[in-house]
Amino acid sequence: MAESERKSRSSMKPKAKQKPKIAFNHAMIYVRDVARALHFYQDLLGLKSVEVFQYDSRPVYARLQSPAGTTIALHQVERGQDLPPFDSIRLYFEVKELDALCKSFQDEGVEISQLPKPMPWGWTHAYLNDPDGHEVSLYWAGTKRLSGSGMLKGLPKKQRAAAK
Repeated sequence: MAESERKSRSSMKPKAKQKPKIAFNHAMIYVRDVARALHFYQDLLGLKSVEVFQYDSRPVYARLQSPAGTTIALHQVERGQDLPPFDSIRLYFEVKELDALCKSFQDEGVEISQLPKPMPWGWTHAYLNDPDGHEVSLYWAGTKRLSGSGMLKGLPKKQRAAAK
């Protein structure tokens, strides 16, 4: 087949549709008491309040922003309702001064279930729960955060390939 014929046929192929670009906006955290959750996320963790919506003179919704610009929202569960199960979620907050932040939490009486500990994948993690029992990981990954965890390195070649 001649070069010009190949070019002609390839130009007849339908172009793949480009997917619209999306941006992650925020995570919603349902809580029993927004004021209590604000104390944890704003006063102890250091997130800044973007907005707080009140109903019956008490906060029922708040949006908070990290110094890096990411946001979370706190939302009061409806009266008479309990929190939905959340055993499959963990919130991650990266902080370079991990030891100092954990010490400040301990000084405030917050129980840390795991003090900062180097993990096999090269990050250092501390674990605790927020006032409603949501699991929180405070960690420092530095340059390793976007370069891959290395968790697959110890696996046999066949298992590494299957995990990808």
